[in-house]
Amino acid sequence: MEVVSQLKRGISRQFSTGSLKKIGSFSFKRQTSFDPRLTNASRFLFGRQSSLDPNRRSPAVPENLDSTMQLLFMACRGDGKGMAELLREGIDVNSIDLDGRTALHIAACEGHVEVVKLLLDCKANIEARDRWGSTAAADAKFYGNVEVYNLLKARGAKRPKTRKTPMAVSNPKDVPDYEVNPTELQFRRGEDIYKNTHQVAKWNGTKVVVKILDKDSYSDPDFINAFKNELSMLLKVRHPNVIQFFGAVTQNTPMMIISEYHPKGNLGSYLQKKGRLQLHQVLRFSIDIARGMNYLHECKPDPIIHCNLKPKHILLDAGDKLKVAGFGLIKLSKISPGKAKLAHPISHMNKLSLYMAPEVYKNEIFDRKVDSFSFGLILYEMLDGSPPFHPSPPEEVVKKICLEGIRPPLKFKSKICPSDLRELIKECWSTNPMIRPTFAEIIVRLNKMHSDYSKQGRWKGTFKLPWYAISMLLSIANATTF
Repeated sequence: MEVVSQLKRGISRQFSTGSLKKIGSFSFKRQTSFDPRLTNASRFLFGRQSSLDPNRRSPAVPENLDSTMQLLFMACRGDGKGMAELLREGIDVNSIDLDGRTALHIAACEGHVEVVKLLLDCKANIEARDRWGSTAAADAKFYGNVEVYNLLKARGAKRPKTRKTPMAVSNPKDVPDYEVNPTELQFRRGEDIYKNTHQVAKWNGTKVVVKILDKDSYSDPDFINAFKNELSMLLKVRHPNVIQFFGAVTQNTPMMIISEYHPKGNLGSYLQKKGRLQLHQVLRFSIDIARGMNYLHECKPDPIIHCNLKPKHILLDAGDKLKVAGFGLIKLSKISPGKAKLAHPISHMNKLSLYMAPEVYKNEIFDRKVDSFSFGLILYEMLDGSPPFHPSPPEEVVKKICLEGIRPPLKFKSKICPSDLRELIKECWSTNPMIRPTFAEIIVRLNKMHSDYSKQGRWKGTFKLPWYAISMLLSIANATTF
């Protein structure tokens, strides 16, 4: 009889049957509206919609409500007593529907002052954003609920300055497949995400890198076009030696690009710590870079010219595999198949990039061989342990390389830089693009070097055992002789 009475109470309060879970004795437990097992996985609309919702939809009440939906429905009706009872039973005050809307959003839209006070007293997130980036304060102001708006403002609410992103779609059905709900990203506590920077976050339990577009950039067409261009490039590529794209936030502010996390940072910082690399590591790293660049250059119908290849844009994963990143940051104008030019004057990019090909610096027409030039300088840095002409000022180095045609001396011993590797570097940074090899040719030559030197025993001494390991092996060998 006790079970029957509990069932009756549950049905009268419009709990969905899927919300019944047996834990010891029969009890009702909240079921999230995101549960994929729900058969009625459609958006439930309560009264007025988000002020940023591109489509005004008529309110609808579902036949079956789980506890989250019931909380939102009571917020729409202004049923403070019913909400207080649900909250006492442990319902999360910040529960959201499929549009990311909380009870506070809905109460603010409807102008229920007492309900808003109740929710705030129960620690409702006053800055929670729905899938369009709207907050409760923004919705209250949009619908003219002055008292609610003033209450929220007095409690510290801030109305978003940007109501729509430049990439917002008018129809929710047109939201891109790669779109990520920003509420799923977990940043470090107290971190200001409104920065044009890269930050580490957790997404679905996995560490990712999030590139965030600064909020002041939304009115600048150049920044927005650069963001779109980088996003379009990342959507095209998938290769073990190219950075992996996970998703993006384009319908909410701030706009973000989400990619894989590399715990060891970039090649530039790695070289600063390690200094000069051994030959076997130089060849292995070079092959990784060449494979990633060759994939970009072989993309159809047009090659992806990096145009800004440098150690900072080469990332190391946990297994010391290198991955090319940073492509698509510079907007190019297509001149002909395989030929391009900077879309903007050189003042719009970093003039002090030490790895820039002379054609790029002089704003001339160029092809994918500009990346081979940068690759030659990166090869030199891995062998030397420091950038070309270090520690000369960057502006002097750029003039030497791009205008005067001077190259850093290859004063390496043959053990550090064999003649065939020395010849490859010279060809890569040649002033004549026709002499520079393609990355397909570079891969063949590097693989041959790696094979030849390993056969010749050039790796001798690379894998030396520490003294304590040797002594342990000797003791084991002596013990087995008796």
